[in-house]
Amino acid sequence: MEPLENISRNRSFGGWHKQYRHRSDVLGCEMRFAIYLPPQAATEPVPVLYWLSGLTCTDENFMQKAGAHRMAAELGIALVAPDTSPRGEAVANDDGYDLGQGAGFYLNATQEPWAQHYRMEDYILKELPELIESVFPVTNKRAISGHSMGGHGALTLALKNTERFCSVSAFSPIVNPVNVPWGEKAFTAYLGDNREAWKAYDSCELIRQAKEHLPILVDQGDGDDFLQNQLKPENLVAAAKAAGYPLQLRMQEGYDHSYYFIASFIGEHLEFHSRYLKA
Repeated sequence: MEPLENISRNRSFGGWHKQYRHRSDVLGCEMRFAIYLPPQAATEPVPVLYWLSGLTCTDENFMQKAGAHRMAAELGIALVAPDTSPRGEAVANDDGYDLGQGAGFYLNATQEPWAQHYRMEDYILKELPELIESVFPVTNKRAISGHSMGGHGALTLALKNTERFCSVSAFSPIVNPVNVPWGEKAFTAYLGDNREAWKAYDSCELIRQAKEHLPILVDQGDGDDFLQNQLKPENLVAAAKAAGYPLQLRMQEGYDHSYYFIASFIGEHLEFHSRYLKA
């Protein structure tokens, strides 16, 4: 792995927000991520919350819009925000906002032309945490959260890898991608026509099969324009109920799909994760 290149650094709530560029062997391209190190990291290693963003986003959306630094500084939690897909001229892309660069869906693609670079599942699970834990003053206690496509990513990665995460939360997640337009388009491209293969990346399917239970918190705005067509939180509630999987899903009155919604409740999500990261 080539060394990290620091491309920005900003003091924030007594800690530091920094952006880095590095060569990803898993994705076969240069990648960027952001990290917020709370003030406690100056004297001792701190646990990490990984944040996965949604369609069209980069590492910057969450760090600039969510207002998470204040609470992360109070609780002593590092925040890591990777990009949402591989990037670069050599990386396959699509004209649509919901496929290709900016739309990696946190899976390992098996179909051409995507399979070579689109291995976000391996990147988020293995390469990135190994890099973070080898370079920065952090522990190996990890939680994961995300929004929309990133909420889908957080839930599926955590449900399949309970040994790697203490807790998982999501805002407006795509919980049942095998049955909604966003998921059907992306999964057909990345994974092919075999819908059985899609189930490995569907939270409703995974929760039905779960052997171990992680603490899960999901917030969904009832004013979200994508609620009925793309998100379908009721399907996750039904799957969890059928499987006896404890799930906290809160419908928040009047909130939409935006970062105003995330900023309104991110403090509660950080407090939720802190209980398990520090247990």
